[in-house]
Amino acid sequence: MCVTFAVKSIKNLQQIIMKLNGRALLISFLVTQSVAILTFAKDFDFFYFVQQWPAAYCDSRRGCCYPKTGKPAEDFSIHGLWPNNLDGSYPSNCDPSNRFDGSKVSDLKSVLQEHWPTLTCPSGDGLKFWRHEWEKHGTCAESVFDERGYFEAALSLKKKANLLHALEIAGIRPADGIFYTLAQIKDAITKGVGYAPFIECNVDSSGYHQLYQVYQCIDASASNFIKCPVFPHGRPCGDQVEFPSLSSASSRDEL
Repeated sequence: MCVTFAVKSIKNLQQIIMKLNGRALLISFLVTQSVAILTFAKDFDFFYFVQQWPAAYCDSRRGCCYPKTGKPAEDFSIHGLWPNNLDGSYPSNCDPSNRFDGSKVSDLKSVLQEHWPTLTCPSGDGLKFWRHEWEKHGTCAESVFDERGYFEAALSLKKKANLLHALEIAGIRPADGIFYTLAQIKDAITKGVGYAPFIECNVDSSGYHQLYQVYQCIDASASNFIKCPVFPHGRPCGDQVEFPSLSSASSRDEL
């Protein structure tokens, strides 16, 4: 009888151990999956918020085509909101299954066309441009926002930055043939926003450097401007930079 009881006790103990092992495996699996999710969710350190100056985009060898809505306003326009890493690398095209869906931003279309216009040729309505930005960059920050949230975040950041106003306060206004130092431009934006930007220039047909794009750094929640932990490797500017006027710029479809 004692032997029978001992055998039953051993079997019960084995069953308990198996159950515990099963739970341990389940817990281990769940922890592994959670770590994987968190790793994906934090697969970048900050954002670059990039705005471009339309007149400089158009006044280049590449040229431009105004969007179907017409000539854009003389203001900076959004290029993109790009997740980036501290080592200078960046993720891209992170979720091929999450394709751009224009219906999700249909009520934002007119606002996007005003503040995020396309200037590529042939003339477009912006959908192709926005699709590229969401699928290449936005899908890499799905832990922060969905498609609509991505575009809303960029629009909000543009309003906060108000680059044209920051430059105008410093006496820097769009005009052909007028040049400013790179330091003047950077200082004006730094005073307006609180943090130094990276300025990218291109070269016009006369060989002059002109203000082309402004990179600003945003925290990983896509909410606040921060000091840039690393600057991009964009096209540098010379000491003298032109801030061309869009009023004198021409698109290919006007030529």
